[in-house]
Amino acid sequence: MKFLSITLIIVIQFLVGINDHSLNSQPNNSANLEEISTTNTHIKFFSTTPIEDIEANNYDASGIINKSTGRVAFSVPMQSFQFEKSLMQRHFNQGRFLDTKNHPTAQLIGEITNLEEIDFEKDGTYTAKVSGKLTIRGVTNDFTNWGKITISGNTLSVDSEFNVLLEEFGIAFKRGKPSTNVAKTILVTLKAEFDN
Repeated sequence: MKFLSITLIIVIQFLVGINDHSLNSQPNNSANLEEISTTNTHIKFFSTTPIEDIEANNYDASGIINKSTGRVAFSVPMQSFQFEKSLMQRHFNQGRFLDTKNHPTAQLIGEITNLEEIDFEKDGTYTAKVSGKLTIRGVTNDFTNWGKITISGNTLSVDSEFNVLLEEFGIAFKRGKPSTNVAKTILVTLKAEFDN
């Protein structure tokens, strides 16, 4: 929990533009009112091959949306992914896979580029386009994807699916069991619920 709190603070500082020289300054109350954050998240990844299906779930990610600027950020503690088989979990965390000891978090930082199409004050379902940077295993790549924002009363829900090509993040298996048992492209599902 301490790790999650520290991660959330770092992400918040990024979104409101705080730098080292202004940490002690008075916060911008109007900007803060436009930010919503959550730790009520579920991130799942799924790999399928003719040999084996692999699924892992993570409920420890944190996220922030700034309703005024459209900036979004999610931080994912990689060691929190849970697998059905303990051997899969051990392999996932090893250096040749995700190397979670040296790269404990993955991050998505970007912005909603069609912000004018979303009314955060009105109940409904909206399609959001997010563009930014996705960092996994210390490698950062451009990211663009569509997601769904559902507003119902005081609750805002985010749903999104996207594919991650492992090779783009320095994860590639040329031989051995991983080359046949692990898909080259992983399906990632994100669900998050915010207090709007």
